[in-house]
Amino acid sequence: MRIIADDAIPYAREAFGPFGELELLPGRQIDRATVADADVLLVRSRTRVDAELLAGSRVRFVGSTVAGLDHVDQDWLADSGVHFYSAQGCNANSVAEYLTAALVTLAVDKGLPIEGRRLAVIGVGHVGRQVAARARALGLEVWQHDPPRAAREPGFPHRSLEACLEADAVTLHVPLEHGGPHPTAGLIDARRLAALAPHGVLINAARGGVVDETAWREAGLAGSVVDCWNDEPRIDTGLLDAADIATPHIAGHSLDAKVNGTRMAFDALCRFFGIERALDLEALMPDPRPATVTLDPTGLEFAEALDRVIRPCFDLRADDRRLRAAGDPAGAFEDLRRNYPVRREWHHHRVRLLAPAPRLARALAGLGFVVEPG
Repeated sequence: MRIIADDAIPYAREAFGPFGELELLPGRQIDRATVADADVLLVRSRTRVDAELLAGSRVRFVGSTVAGLDHVDQDWLADSGVHFYSAQGCNANSVAEYLTAALVTLAVDKGLPIEGRRLAVIGVGHVGRQVAARARALGLEVWQHDPPRAAREPGFPHRSLEACLEADAVTLHVPLEHGGPHPTAGLIDARRLAALAPHGVLINAARGGVVDETAWREAGLAGSVVDCWNDEPRIDTGLLDAADIATPHIAGHSLDAKVNGTRMAFDALCRFFGIERALDLEALMPDPRPATVTLDPTGLEFAEALDRVIRPCFDLRADDRRLRAAGDPAGAFEDLRRNYPVRREWHHHRVRLLAPAPRLARALAGLGFVVEPG
């Protein structure tokens, strides 16, 4: 078979090369001509998959190795008999770690405490579930808003969006939906931002378009964290200046998350074509750095101790600095994503505590770290 794949899919050659003829291209360069005689198309988020791209081609299988869906016209694919697979949940743990790092960074850098605070999770699907679990490990009270889940699950602990705006922090993990019973485009508008200000923190690691960015940059919130932007890569520089933490849509960019997407698309392709083939990518992946973080927690506040463990493994401040340092943020946005440093997830890292700190040890274990005594 002939396969066209985004060259940003990790280990694409190792995973998909054995199936036949494989051509790797930057996502934005995949066009109608390149897919015309392909049987399989494998994309990330930078290729718009619709009739304009695929009509008249022989593509039978489209696999997306990312969790987002707004770059794919699923209705057209279904009507055209093209099988579609999306690696839903592949980056859930990565995004949850981003959210955790953001909360800890705000606690240390802005004095916004963690203990006794309330976090509202808007959208409690693959990602939101992981976010809620990490928040509870930090000792936060978690509020949840997810109308589709509330409709399906009578016992789901659902709060209204207006009630959630009373929380100390609100984090968004919803798809971008312009219609249907639960639209999310413009969900956090000027009125809701005013309800959240000035006490609240807002984090968007979901999709650009969910928040009114013009209103956000003027809202005067206690804290603002922006990873997803309305018009990527042409981001709002006013919001960049106003944000406490600003990153180029990399919350889900741990290497583990991206490789999960590769693996899930590989499995789906095998199922669709009835092929039995094994895939082991773990041996190809680099070791975590550092493999072990050693910490003496004596005299450290809870958030500071967390920060000293998390920062060597995931330096969110460095991600923020790289975006701000770009003379042309729009021009640098895609490059920063394509050349993002290797980040392994926390279950690959060990933490050695040199003094007893039971609460810290429990929290770190709940965040996924392997905790061992000094």
